Amino acid sequence: MSDLLPLKQDEKTMAMLAHLLSIFVGFIAPLIIWLLKKDESAFVSRHGKEALNFQISVAIYCLISTFLSLVIIGVFLLIAVLFLNFIFIIIAAVKANNGEEYSYPLSIRFVK
Repeated sequence: MSDLLPLKQDEKTMAMLAHLLSIFVGFIAPLIIWLLKKDESAFVSRHGKEALNFQISVAIYCLISTFLSLVIIGVFLLIAVLFLNFIFIIIAAVKANNGEEYSYPLSIRFVK
């Protein structure tokens, strides 16, 4: 953690929500949280960007898997992408709630 001040519980909660809400609404929740809180908290900003980048990546992976479903392999890829999406979101949410940094594997960095 590079911030000098200790994290407030509100910052941890917002960072956690940036990850968890994406289970239900995809990249919309991390985008809104990041846009609202990016100037108030560096911690929430980092987690919001990380969740946003990962959800955009997952959307791309799902789109590719859907096209590949015509060749059967896409069905298995889609199941794997959705399963990993859920697992990585839970890990990220726990890390955020503990005040730790987290970088999603397989994430393309669109927002820097």
